[in-house]
Amino acid sequence: MELSELIPSIISDHQLHARWLNTLSLMENTGARKISACEDPETVTYIILKHAAEEHRHAFFLKKQIEKVGAEICPTYAAPYLLAPSSSRHYLQQLDIDVCRYLKNNLGLRGAALRFAAYLLVTYAIEVRADELYPVYQQALDDAHSKVNVKSIILEEEGHLAEMIRQLEQFSPDWQLHAGKAVAMESHLFAQWVNQLHNEVYQSTLA
Repeated sequence: MELSELIPSIISDHQLHARWLNTLSLMENTGARKISACEDPETVTYIILKHAAEEHRHAFFLKKQIEKVGAEICPTYAAPYLLAPSSSRHYLQQLDIDVCRYLKNNLGLRGAALRFAAYLLVTYAIEVRADELYPVYQQALDDAHSKVNVKSIILEEEGHLAEMIRQLEQFSPDWQLHAGKAVAMESHLFAQWVNQLHNEVYQSTLA
């Protein structure tokens, strides 16, 4: 099922919508922590610090949006407060593993160089996805006349993608080849995530 079909079904149910927002918050927080984990204690750049801070803010912002849904607040990222919890937790982790394996096998990277290259490729793939997902979500919110709004995230994610492209251009003249591999890995994992979301939402409508 396409996101444009699935998301309206989610936001039509207050409890599902709250868990959806909490799930997006979890994934933004996971991304922020992964960015911080790749930081070099001496050579970390302004862009990396800015990106980590903004991803953390997105996680907080999405958490706050739950208050507008009119459902019970999701107090933690425990499984009962998420949608497709297993896939949502492991999606970014698996992408990082897959990209690191690719970089080791094809570019021979290790240590700090591997962590930085993985940060570039994983973050690029995630930003490409965010540029697709959040506008679809916002359109569904507009159509439903929802009080929830993610327009500020859309603007910042667009800026993140431009920043990632500039960093990748400095990283390698073949950056588009490597980035394409990362995007293909992410697309596979994203399809699995959406499939689990669909199954969970479908089961909820039968309950």
